Amino acid sequence: MNDTDVFIVGGGPAGLATAIAAREKGLRVIVAEAAQPPIDKACGEGLMPDSLEALRLLGVVVDPDLSAPLLGIRFVSPEASVEARFPSSIGRGIRRTALHELLANRAREQGAILLWGRRITGLEGQSVKLDNGTIRARWLIGADGQNSRIRQWAGLNNVRGESLRFSFRRHYRVAPWSEFMEIHWGSGCQLYITPISSQEVCVVLICRDSHYRIDSVLDGFPKVQRHLRGAEYTSQERGALSASRSLRRVTRRSVALVGDASGSVDAITGDGLYLAFRQADALATALSAGRLASYQKSHDQLFERPALMSGMLQLLDRHPWLRRRVLATLEKNPTIFQSMLAMHVSESSHAAFAMDALLPLGWKLLQSR
Repeated sequence: MNDTDVFIVGGGPAGLATAIAAREKGLRVIVAEAAQPPIDKACGEGLMPDSLEALRLLGVVVDPDLSAPLLGIRFVSPEASVEARFPSSIGRGIRRTALHELLANRAREQGAILLWGRRITGLEGQSVKLDNGTIRARWLIGADGQNSRIRQWAGLNNVRGESLRFSFRRHYRVAPWSEFMEIHWGSGCQLYITPISSQEVCVVLICRDSHYRIDSVLDGFPKVQRHLRGAEYTSQERGALSASRSLRRVTRRSVALVGDASGSVDAITGDGLYLAFRQADALATALSAGRLASYQKSHDQLFERPALMSGMLQLLDRHPWLRRRVLATLEKNPTIFQSMLAMHVSESSHAAFAMDALLPLGWKLLQSR
């Protein structure tokens, strides 16, 4: 316990996934987390098919009894509604705490040392200072979230671009009315609905005004309000920052960042966990080869597609007139939406996305003027 190959600060999904991937490469791993498990976060709780595949490669399988199937994505607005199924497999909705427990169990099985309730107080050369001692590590990994102290201490706070929104989550005891993950578009905000069991749904409000709350906007979403009327709350409303943030660097000497500490995309994409799991694998490969710099290239490549989708969805949020036209066009041309979803879940190339989605959508929009 006085030294290790990899010391990971942060025991959320990104940190635990990195611990699992590093142990599979034969590296000694210690994870330190200030909180006690299971760790929760206000998120949409939907795992896309590509996220499930990334989890499977880490040896984590989501039990159907702990989750709900997700067949695809549905966009709903007062003027239009369009849906598409995932191209080749289904997703799963699962409580964040249940997912955290699965990851923690797998990390422990793989031989990672998990230190819960332990605070990091500083760095000193190759050593990490904890509240009750010092551990020397070959590599230090910051998986400590959007407000990463490791990122700050390592001098990696240089941001390429950033935009901030707010998310608020609550669970309701009600049978899901759909097996689709639904995004309801409203004035200045969206409601993100995910089935997470046969008798429970997760509702997330995403907005730019920090004063909004789920109850305060429900009147603007009569379809959702009708489904939730009289339903019991199974959790308290919980808030979080939804940041779209791109960093110039995610490595420096023996330090690397992973998960939200390394940059993030808006919560509406549902891509945060996918990025964390894929980054974990890429980082473990770089550590095993002793070439930490190669992780920077992999990280940039992994970030491209989610960042593109995040930018497109936020464009619809900022410009209601454009959103109305786009959703109306997609409703009349659902195959375009299907092509967009294929790109979203990593089953289509950038070239195919341009040919099958962007160009047809642009042409249809011009024709409708």
